[in-house]
Amino acid sequence: MPAPDPIEHLIGLLARLPGYGRRSARRAVLKMLMRPEEAMLPLAAALRDAAAAVRPCRLCRNLDDQDPCHICRDPQRDRSVICVVEGVAELWALERAHAHRGLYHVLGGTLSALGGVGPEDLAVQPLLARIAEQGVEEVILALPATVEGATTAHFLSDRLQPSGVRVTRLAQGVPIGGALDVLDEGTLAAALKARRAV
Repeated sequence: MPAPDPIEHLIGLLARLPGYGRRSARRAVLKMLMRPEEAMLPLAAALRDAAAAVRPCRLCRNLDDQDPCHICRDPQRDRSVICVVEGVAELWALERAHAHRGLYHVLGGTLSALGGVGPEDLAVQPLLARIAEQGVEEVILALPATVEGATTAHFLSDRLQPSGVRVTRLAQGVPIGGALDVLDEGTLAAALKARRAV
């Protein structure tokens, strides 16, 4: 069997990435191949280095090249608050917003009967252990506004209740700059339920 064409092989690998199809992967490969010393070789070295160095944090499960991660090591963080997220992408999004100055906990997914994801598949026990050991006062459930996210939030609320920790959830509703006529019914209903005095 002949060896695969290296260009097509690279396009195929890039096309597997989120946000990339074959067309955008082809454009990226062409751009890199035009100047491999400037674009491709540094990228290959960075990919190799990241694959060797980056690991999940043993405390929160964030990805970092140190363990514990830079967030868990930061002495300026409020250690009394843990924000629970579905995955690392959500943690990074909250960090970009500079909205949370506490710690995080990555669950590794949400409960899904159809997807075969049960409580044992999520990092629930490590969360409960952190709460018991670290004097946590509040847990923020920053889970997706989906059926799976709501199910997971309800499950976690029940599991956290005996600890006496305050459990909160992100507000849901109309986004900043959102026009009412383009929002779905569920978002509008959530916004009305979460209304507050002005």
